[in-house]
Amino acid sequence: MKLYIGNKNYSSWSMRSGVLLAAFGIPFEEVKLRFDFTPDSEWTRVIAGITPTKRVPVLVEDDGFTVWDTLAITEYIADRHPEHAIWPRDVKARARARSLCAEMHAGFMRLRTVCPMNIEVFFPDVGAKLWAEDEVLRADVERLDAAWSDALKGSGGPFLFGEFSAADAYFAPVAVRLSRFGLPVSEAAATYRDSLLAHPAVEDWIAASMREKDFIVEDEPYRKNR
Repeated sequence: MKLYIGNKNYSSWSMRSGVLLAAFGIPFEEVKLRFDFTPDSEWTRVIAGITPTKRVPVLVEDDGFTVWDTLAITEYIADRHPEHAIWPRDVKARARARSLCAEMHAGFMRLRTVCPMNIEVFFPDVGAKLWAEDEVLRADVERLDAAWSDALKGSGGPFLFGEFSAADAYFAPVAVRLSRFGLPVSEAAATYRDSLLAHPAVEDWIAASMREKDFIVEDEPYRKNR
C-alpha cells in the first residue's frame, strides 16, 4: 500500500500516519508530494485524483481502496493488523487512548496555529514571547501536560500507555512543537516528550525532514528565508 504525504518538515498530519506505520514495521510505499496548491502542480494533479478532501495523508491499498484522515487511517491499520497493539490491548486504556487522539484531532487549536510544525528550526525566542502574551496557548499546553501526565502516571511509561501505540504517533508532532518553540512543561511531560522524539520512527522522520531543505513561504510565519 501507499501513503501519500506532504513535506515532512511541515506536515504534522502526515507525520502521524508515517510514524505509526514505521514504528510497527508495517510495509508501505511513501509518496511525498510538495505542498504546492497551484492549478498545474503535481500536488493538484495527483491528490485530487485520490481523495475528495485534497489533503494528506491518504492511504491507498493495492486494489485502489483509499482511506483519508489520520484517525480513519489509524483505525484501518489497527483492523488490518491485529497482530500489532496499534491501540492498547486493555479496553479502558484503549478507550482513553482514543479519547486523547480525538481531543488532539479536534482541539489544541491555538497551539497548532501559533506554533506550526517546523522541524528544521528552533524558535525559543518566539516561544517565550508567545508564552508570555498568549493565555489561550498557555491553557492548551497546560491541558496537554495534564493529559500526558495522567496517562503516564497510570501506565508507568515510557510511552502514554506503556508500549508505543497510536496515541504516541498522534502526539509526535506536538512533541516537535514543544521542543522547537521551547514551551515549558512539567518534568513528567518533558521526559515523555524527549522519549517520543528519541523513538526510532520519529527520529527517522525528523532526519528525513532535515534533508528536504525546501522552503515554503506559506508555512513560514517566523522567517522569510532559509
